[in-house]
Amino acid sequence: MVTVATAKKIALSFEEAVELPHFERTSFRVNKKIFATMDIKKQLVCVMLSPVDQSVFTAFDKSVIYPVPNKWGLKGATYVELKKVRKDMLTDMLTVAYCSIAPKKLADKYKQE
Repeated sequence: MVTVATAKKIALSFEEAVELPHFERTSFRVNKKIFATMDIKKQLVCVMLSPVDQSVFTAFDKSVIYPVPNKWGLKGATYVELKKVRKDMLTDMLTVAYCSIAPKKLADKYKQE
C-alpha cells in the first residue's frame, strides 16, 4: 500500500516535476506535460505510459494496475490502485512515465541501463 502523501513525494522527486490542478484531480508535470494524475478521494493514480509499457506493467496484476477503460487507456493511460500497489512498482511506473516526456537531459538522469 502507498499513501497519497508518498505517491506525491515520489512524483515530485523527479527534477523539475511540479504539481498542478487538472480538473477535479491533481497532476504531475514536467516541461508543462502531464506524466501522471491523482484522484485523492479514490486513491487512484493515472500514469501516462506507452501501450507497450502499459502491457508490461498490467501483466503484474490487473486488479492493481489496469488500462483506463476508454480511448485514453488504448493510448497507454493506466490506473494504479494506491491501496494495493507496492511502492517500488509505483516508483518504476512513474519513472517510465516521467522519462517518456521529460527533456532528454532530465530523463537520462533516471533511465536505467
